[in-house]
Amino acid sequence: MTTLVKPSQLPAWVNIESLLPYIGTILLIVGASFTFPQVLSIDYLSQQLQIAAFLGILAAGATLVILLGHIDLSVPWTLNGAAIVATAMAGSGNEILIACAIPAALLFGAVVGAINGLGVTILRIPSMVWTLAMNSILLGISVLNTGGFNPKGESSATMSWLASGTVASIPVAFLVWMTISTALALLMMRTGYGRYLRSIGFNERAVYLSGVSTKTVVTGAFMIAGVCSAFAGVMLAGYANQAYQSMGDPFLLPTIAAVVIGGTSILGGRGGLFGSIGGALFITILNSILSVMQISDAWRSIVFGVIILAMLLFQTLRKRG
Repeated sequence: MTTLVKPSQLPAWVNIESLLPYIGTILLIVGASFTFPQVLSIDYLSQQLQIAAFLGILAAGATLVILLGHIDLSVPWTLNGAAIVATAMAGSGNEILIACAIPAALLFGAVVGAINGLGVTILRIPSMVWTLAMNSILLGISVLNTGGFNPKGESSATMSWLASGTVASIPVAFLVWMTISTALALLMMRTGYGRYLRSIGFNERAVYLSGVSTKTVVTGAFMIAGVCSAFAGVMLAGYANQAYQSMGDPFLLPTIAAVVIGGTSILGGRGGLFGSIGGALFITILNSILSVMQISDAWRSIVFGVIILAMLLFQTLRKRG
């Protein structure tokens, strides 16, 4: 009987890479407080948790795909498409369509994820190429549907509450993010699917030879990532009270950065959701501080790119060591 090969690694919560973004976040806040004391206020920190939730949900789904050794570049327009679907239905005035707005958006994300997974597993096209093409297709469909203008529609009360509501002064968006991350963490740690997913990133051939349907596992991960992207789109539409063109574009690089900064290997098999949570917090605080300092978007992109490269270099050197 063939034994399933499992990657030898420490649990995510004791992995040094997964702790780095939390340390970095604390240092950023403390360092910025000397120049901008308001960063230590409860209102500021609560707002950052709310904003981090959008990125964190995207990073949670992306973590599963990257753990496989793949990447999903269709995040921007999966998010955008789901927001358009949700706001179009929510703004229709029909009670049934309003009630179905969020489920329909999540279904849209699952379908896009399934197409991504099937393209990667059955057609054997590299995930980077396939998902980038899907992103372009979704962009084209959106432009044809809206004529290049901002789509009509508005968010529902539920969407606005998910994005901007509070429970005991805690942002609902943050609670939703933690709920999703906890559910996915349990999926990864307590189920056979989670063990197979991590093992595929470590050694896909060994998992396949053990009798596991690797195509099902990979497609499932892309579907989860698609649903997470769609959920983030729903919440962003609720935050802005509408969908708008290219609302997902600014999130692609930060999503990948949050996952990589959190210690998940871009080659797969190593990392976890705990680190991605820290990565999302770090990116959000860093972006906020750069905004306060009036740093241009161009320089922010450069900073994110440098951070990703530095983290990849750190992972490579540590692996060699």
